[in-house]
Amino acid sequence: MPDPAPLLVFSDDWGRHPSSAQHLISHLLPTRPVVWVNTIGTRPPRLDRATVVRGVEKLKQWGREAPSGSDSPSPHSPPPPLRVLNPRMWPSFRTRLARGLNRRLLGRVVRAAVADLTAPPVVVTTLPITADLVGEFPTVRWVYYCVDDFAVWPGLDGRTLCTMEAELAAKVDVAVAVSETLQEHLAKLGRPSHLLTHGVDLAHFRRPAPPTLPDSLRGLDAIPGPLVVFWGVIDRRMDSEFVRAIAGSLEAGTVLLVGPRDDPDPALFALPRVASLPAVPYADLPALAARAAVLVMPYADLPVTRAMQPLKLKEYLATGKPVVVRELPSTHEWADCLDAATAPAAFAAAVRERLVAGVPAAQAAARARLEAEGWAAKANRFATWLDGGS
Repeated sequence: MPDPAPLLVFSDDWGRHPSSAQHLISHLLPTRPVVWVNTIGTRPPRLDRATVVRGVEKLKQWGREAPSGSDSPSPHSPPPPLRVLNPRMWPSFRTRLARGLNRRLLGRVVRAAVADLTAPPVVVTTLPITADLVGEFPTVRWVYYCVDDFAVWPGLDGRTLCTMEAELAAKVDVAVAVSETLQEHLAKLGRPSHLLTHGVDLAHFRRPAPPTLPDSLRGLDAIPGPLVVFWGVIDRRMDSEFVRAIAGSLEAGTVLLVGPRDDPDPALFALPRVASLPAVPYADLPALAARAAVLVMPYADLPVTRAMQPLKLKEYLATGKPVVVRELPSTHEWADCLDAATAPAAFAAAVRERLVAGVPAAQAAARARLEAEGWAAKANRFATWLDGGS
């Protein structure tokens, strides 16, 4: 049987945040070489602190090529077949000139990397900004792994990404979507797709609590408990009224928001009984969960949240902790494993009940089907489509 084709992946920066693409590719690395291309250009440049910080980060990357998986803080520890590229790019695709410039900049680096491979690769892209690269170098096939509706994601260059996604969808050979909502989105672009919902690393999130807190959580002991915890990007997808209702209903304890801030509602951090911590490494999330009394997803009901498939949902469930979420399409399949609410008062009431009663026996029993949701099984299914199977 011939060796599987190498992979060329365009996605979020390897190791920066644990993403579904990184989980999947980590499981495929032992069987095939992977070239991972870090990119920019989905956000319009602005004169703000976040843009400056990101710009400095990219300039440092461009000064060196990341080693082959030796020190990446990824969801898993990848073996040597991983090569990470940091091509120099113009930070926008908004104009024809910018698109042409990035096509040349990316194309030159990628063509050289493909020439070093033993065979043409299968290309996997999670980003519409790769639309202009289809046909620019030898490949087996192109696969669009659709993880979000970029046109409605807060802070992104939605109009440009919408245009480029329509072009990309028309050019790729295979499309894979992480939610039924995104399947419907791709269908409107004329592209049928496979469905692959996110997985979870059960062993990781079921690890016993460490006897001492890791360095990333050293501030946790100073925050009054019980802790109602959210982890992830803190941005405009979060519903401030839900957080306000939770905090206002607590007689003791704290709503703790853990993660990077991306232009969130400033009112969140002025609320009594609300605290925040910076992002913690993926490796330390089980330690954070062990200190939580309830895990929450107080998202707003928006086009972007109806399309997304939050990684944290199955991670929360795997911890064995009570889970309360905003009712959204991504939570319907797991409604018997958690509490879901559509209004702030009902959400807060569910949190209060779980603080007292813990996880009901019926919810705990329903979570047994998480056993079929591991990343290894998801990666095997993904590999079937990568290699042309159905």
